[in-house]
Amino acid sequence: MNAPQSQQTIQLKRATPHAERANWSKQDIAALFALPFNDLLFQAQQVHRAHFDPNRVQLSTLLSVKTGGCSEDCGYCPQAARYDTGVESQSLLPVDEVLDAARQAKANGASRFCMGGAWRGPKQRDLDELKQMIAGVKALGLETCGTFGLLKDGMAEQLKEAGLDYYNHNLDTAPDKYADIVSTRHYDDRLDTLGKVRAAGLHVCTGGIVGMGETREQRAALIAQLANLDPQPESVPINNLVPVPGTPLADAEPLDWTEFVRTIAVARIALPASFVRLSAGRRDMPEAMQALCFMAGANSIFYGDKLLTTGNPEVEGDQRLFGKLDLQPL
Repeated sequence: MNAPQSQQTIQLKRATPHAERANWSKQDIAALFALPFNDLLFQAQQVHRAHFDPNRVQLSTLLSVKTGGCSEDCGYCPQAARYDTGVESQSLLPVDEVLDAARQAKANGASRFCMGGAWRGPKQRDLDELKQMIAGVKALGLETCGTFGLLKDGMAEQLKEAGLDYYNHNLDTAPDKYADIVSTRHYDDRLDTLGKVRAAGLHVCTGGIVGMGETREQRAALIAQLANLDPQPESVPINNLVPVPGTPLADAEPLDWTEFVRTIAVARIALPASFVRLSAGRRDMPEAMQALCFMAGANSIFYGDKLLTTGNPEVEGDQRLFGKLDLQPL
């Protein structure tokens, strides 16, 4: 009985993709999704351990520095001005208020502070204020990340000079699904902004949202798109849709929990050296599901009771879960 088990382990190790591979086809990714659940998690854990400490998780806090009133029509987003979601448009927060939030995040154990603004893209006057926020947060000793929409030429360089470490701009979904979710911008617009971010010397944070009615093949296409970016993104947030009343996706069919864990595992295998970030939707995930996500290779979470406008697990709850799983902040 021991011999077959040993033989299976060798086969799985041989099937583990090489860390430098960056030519994933949709079929390659789909084949990973199709593996037996335990075999997939086994491979993902091997890849994870080869690149990261498996018992450490990066803690990030996300603050909405400019909420609501966005002109885009992203079907998942309660901040779109055209949807009646109860989210009111607010001006850019004062710099002092942002820095107070960053200090509190650091006191709670976060090492990364992310700032989000609900724009199609910022104007130069917005950027001038954002640069003050970024410089202040950086001075506190925190890693900085921003997500402010589409960037014009020269903006990424200004953000870099101010002290920004990462820029987030999600691809959201597969290229052939994108038009079903957003019509006010094109997929290439997102790739263009990511190109500007990379050219400016910033780290790239880009991922997607699952549970928006996409097929498994489309989830595979999203991960293939992310994995084939050259170089691969340093941070890959995987969001589970939080349906918000008033948005077009309010009645989307929930994704089965096993499929979400599979998505985390496949992302880990295809993006071996990236931080795979367990992002939106975590508040509704049972502890056991989150534990499986960590086993599958997730090694970063958003930490705090709010993600832009949707809820997130409370700090105390995350601390209890980390204690149960013997996880330490990175």
